[in-house]
Amino acid sequence: PILTLITLLAGYQLIDGHISRMDAWILIGVLGVLMGWSIYAAMTGKGDVLAGEVETDLAEHPLPLKQSLFWLVVGLILLVVSSRALVWGAVLIAQSLGVSDLIIGLTIVAIGTSLPELASSIAAVRKGEHDIAFGNVLGSNLFNTLAVVGIAGAIKPMSVDPAVLQRDWSLMMGLTLVLFVMGFGVLGRKGQITRTNGIALLVVYVAYMGYLGSTMLTGG
Repeated sequence: PILTLITLLAGYQLIDGHISRMDAWILIGVLGVLMGWSIYAAMTGKGDVLAGEVETDLAEHPLPLKQSLFWLVVGLILLVVSSRALVWGAVLIAQSLGVSDLIIGLTIVAIGTSLPELASSIAAVRKGEHDIAFGNVLGSNLFNTLAVVGIAGAIKPMSVDPAVLQRDWSLMMGLTLVLFVMGFGVLGRKGQITRTNGIALLVVYVAYMGYLGSTMLTGG
């Protein structure tokens, strides 16, 4: 329900074709509320399986503070460098193919930035931690909508292509509603995404990528 409401909020902000600083700060404010609620729920909750596994892993594989800080800094540097390289490469591809930055962002950049999430979700599913995998997907969508768009808009207001609302947001909203329905067991077992459901979602994504790919080839 939360993701559905956030997606509706984002769509409402896109109606005027502009993300203003006010829109951005609203998104950031909603993120702050959700973060506060999540922290409170985690602190008051009991029997957190993930927390128990993390504590067990830390006990079995202790890491000195200096080494932890070193890898943290290295990871942050690699993250910044790789993200900049990804953006630069995407812009060059867009310019060489003569397509819009929006299409490149929806395809190459989106896939490139989502690969780590895909890898972690697959690892979680193979371990039987389905809640972690699903939470990773939902959390990523919430963070991208609230934090990424919010911070970018707060730094510099953005004009939005009408296609974002008419094509991309509409599809995202539709799939969000489908996930909501799946969670209540209308399209399968309650609280479970079946293999058939997963294949159907994958087919929709492949079709969407195919459509965007044809747009790239035609110079749209």
